[in-house]
Amino acid sequence: MIKIGVLGAGHLGKIHIRLLKEIDKFELVGFYDANPEAAAAVSKEYGVKSFDSIENLLPLVDAVDIVTPTITHYDCASKAIKNSKHIFIEKPVTNTIEEAKSLIGLSKEANVKVQVGHVERFNPAFIAARDYCSGPLFIETHRLAQFNPRGTDVSVVLDLMIHDIDIILSVVKSNIKRISASGVAVVSESPDIANARIEFDNGCVANLTASRISMKNMRKSRFFQKDAYISVDFLDKKVDLIHLSDVIGEVDPLAITIDLGNGKGSKQIFFESPTILPTNAIKMELEAFADSIISNTTPLVSIDDGYKALDVAYKIIDKMKMTSNYTEEQGTSTN
Repeated sequence: MIKIGVLGAGHLGKIHIRLLKEIDKFELVGFYDANPEAAAAVSKEYGVKSFDSIENLLPLVDAVDIVTPTITHYDCASKAIKNSKHIFIEKPVTNTIEEAKSLIGLSKEANVKVQVGHVERFNPAFIAARDYCSGPLFIETHRLAQFNPRGTDVSVVLDLMIHDIDIILSVVKSNIKRISASGVAVVSESPDIANARIEFDNGCVANLTASRISMKNMRKSRFFQKDAYISVDFLDKKVDLIHLSDVIGEVDPLAITIDLGNGKGSKQIFFESPTILPTNAIKMELEAFADSIISNTTPLVSIDDGYKALDVAYKIIDKMKMTSNYTEEQGTSTN
C-alpha cells in the first residue's frame, strides 16, 4: 500500500482526499493546506489528519498529491522530489516553462514517478473513442463554460484550452509546424475567449475554441480522418462514430450508401455509438498513478506530456499577444 499525502485542500483537493480514501492501493496519511481554518474544517469533515507544514508531512509518505494553486506547483513538487517522493500534480504542471523543465530534470535524477492531472485523458467518452482516432486529419474542439470568477486571473488558454491541447497531442503523432491564435478579454484582465489553429507536419490541422463567458457549458471534440468521423462529448459522456467502407458486391437496398460517381463504386455508411462505462475520471487517474508506482512504469500522463501541453499553451498565448487586446503583463498572472 502506498502512503500518500495531499497538498492543498480547496475545492479539488477535497475531491482528491475523498477519492484517495476509497482507493485501496493508497493509505492517506494526511494533508497540508496553507489556510489553518480551512484545514481544520476539512480534517473534521473527512476524518483525515491535517499537518502544519509540508516538511512535517513528507517524511511519512511515499507520494504526494499536489492540488495547490498553479503558482505553488513548482515549490511543492521540487520539495517532494528532493525527498524522493513520487508526485501527482494537477494541470498545468507548473506556472512557467522553465519550472517544468527543471522538474523534469529533478524527477529523472531522483528516479521518481510524476503524473500530471490532465483528467480528460481518463474521461470515459475519450477512452471509448481513443482507439478509433487512428489518424485524424482535422480536429475541432469547443470547450465553453459559464462565467465563474475562480480562475479568471489566467488566460482561458491555461484555464480551459489546455485540456484539449493535451488530448490533441496524445492522438496526433507529429511535430507542430505552425500555430496561430487570437483572443479577447471581455470581463477579466486576461482573455476570456480564445481560438487557436495548430498545424502539424503530417498535415493534420486542429482548430480549438475555448470560452469562459458562454451561456451554456460545452466540452466537445470532433475528429475527422480518412473514411471516419468521431464526435466526443466530454461533458455528457457520449461518442458518435460514423465510418465508411467500400461496398463489395451487390449493394444492400436498405443500407445507407454513397455513390462515388465516375465508376468509382460505392461506400456504405455505418453509425455507431460505443458503450460508455460509468466511471469517475479523477479516481481513475489516481488509480493509474498508483499502478505506475507499483509496476514501475511511466505514468499514463507523464511529466513530459504535461510539459508539452504547457509549452503549446504558452506558444498560443504568445500568438494572442500579437493579435488581440492581451498585454504582456496580463499574460503573466496565475491562479
